[in-house]
Amino acid sequence: MNIRRHLSTAAVAGAAALGLLGLSACSPTATGRTDDGRLKVTASFYPMEFLAEQIGGKHVEVTDLTKPGVEPHDLELTPKQTAQLGESGAIVYLKGLQPAVDDAVKQSGVQHVADAAALTSLEKHGTEVDGHHHTTGDNHSHSEAEGGKDPHVWLDPVRYAEVARGVNKTLAAADPSHKADYQKNTDALVKKLNGLDKEFRDGLQKRSSDTFITTHAAFGYLAERYGLTEEAVSGLDPESEPSANRIKDLHDLATEHHVSTIFFETIANPATAKTLAGDLHLKTDVLDPLEGITAKSRGTDYFGVQRANLAALRKALGTP
Repeated sequence: MNIRRHLSTAAVAGAAALGLLGLSACSPTATGRTDDGRLKVTASFYPMEFLAEQIGGKHVEVTDLTKPGVEPHDLELTPKQTAQLGESGAIVYLKGLQPAVDDAVKQSGVQHVADAAALTSLEKHGTEVDGHHHTTGDNHSHSEAEGGKDPHVWLDPVRYAEVARGVNKTLAAADPSHKADYQKNTDALVKKLNGLDKEFRDGLQKRSSDTFITTHAAFGYLAERYGLTEEAVSGLDPESEPSANRIKDLHDLATEHHVSTIFFETIANPATAKTLAGDLHLKTDVLDPLEGITAKSRGTDYFGVQRANLAALRKALGTP
């Protein structure tokens, strides 16, 4: 009698649990949708957020895991953020930049994932010297998993356009009913990125120097695209400290290549750049790696900051 009652109670409880699971599976959260039917997209940091918003338009709700002013490479996810990631209809991220995000994406079970690192080609800019983009010295990658490959593809408008096309395919697969709108938005964004590429090409054509010095080796792809030479103080990791030999090399390079400016960025500490500039009697200015938009940013979005970067480079490289 007691055994039967126990079995009956267990069966009812099991049925109730299955019912709850069924309801959960049909809920907006479980299906990656908001209450009003928009696709829930999680982006890992600003450049991915910008793509998702521009391509998704009114059909998506985008959540950025990295808050403005936070160094993306150091991001640690809260349990709430990890749970929200698993409720996404689509994820847009860049593997190898943020280890905490990489792990969470892997465990999320989300089907529609756009990895920017797989949507364009990555290169090593942190450990080798060539004729176009130097990032020599004590440099190392943000992530050993990527074998020292530079993740900063978004600073090259052409590569960023390639990533945009891949994000478009992911959103369309996650939300086929709005595929045409996603394609239209992507075409418009790619056209603007092609225009920005032309602005850089035209704006940097006539220059008195090819070399610029930055604290953070984020601009290897941009330098390669436009025939410039990037010399970085700290390498791919903005928190690494340069050696005495590296500082001496930069002194020599600045003199030899008529460098006028040491660039620092809005998020990282500018102390090293200002000390080096003081020693060399050079100016300092901002070159923004666009890892986030803050009140200090020289622009309110990707295009605004990139145009500010172009203006800063033109001034430093002696364009008319």
